Amino acid sequence: MKDQASKPLSNTQRAIHELRALIFSGDLSAGSDHLESELAERLGMSRTPVREAALTLEGQGLLEMRPRKGVRILPISTTDMAEIYEVLTELESLAAARAAKLGYDDAALSDLAQAIEDMDAALAAEELEAWAEADDRFHAELVRLGGNSRIKAIAAMMVDQVRRARATTLFMRPLPTQSNEDHRAVYEAIRSGDVETARERHRDHREAAQNIIIGLLEKHRLNRL
Repeated sequence: MKDQASKPLSNTQRAIHELRALIFSGDLSAGSDHLESELAERLGMSRTPVREAALTLEGQGLLEMRPRKGVRILPISTTDMAEIYEVLTELESLAAARAAKLGYDDAALSDLAQAIEDMDAALAAEELEAWAEADDRFHAELVRLGGNSRIKAIAAMMVDQVRRARATTLFMRPLPTQSNEDHRAVYEAIRSGDVETARERHRDHREAAQNIIIGLLEKHRLNRL
């Protein structure tokens, strides 16, 4: 049976990926308005998959669809970000605790360890976009290791907003050396089966990230575009 992961993306899936990338990069900037026909031409496809993709991204809080006016790219709301971080912090901290309790060996934790190594290398080279990509992998793998499909599903609903806020502020913040140290501490706690340390170190890590990102959004008025 052919692996489903190898199937080509549908036009709607491709539109979702491409529109999300344009929003994250700032090519579709916060507060800007766009007609469906304009976006369809930009992506080289018909309006139907663009409309379906926009509905999906509206549900993720990235844009707003307005009848007869097209779509508006939403600014990043600090209130939304605070609420998202509050939920995501608890879910991921629970995942970290569950992962520690499950007693994984080094082989099972290899992807988590590799993400940390990649973050260290990216930071040494001051390649922040590569660091952010490895950071995404760390958090996704942490949730997977938690072994709770509902945590994974709920976290997936929120991660795009966090990723967008981080991308917006990525080059405004100091080098995230503390973040790398936090990741390694969480990894070591999971590896040694220290449930409470895994939970608390990850909670502290997410709360610190929240404070940095929301502080930058407010300082630079990026939530009022």
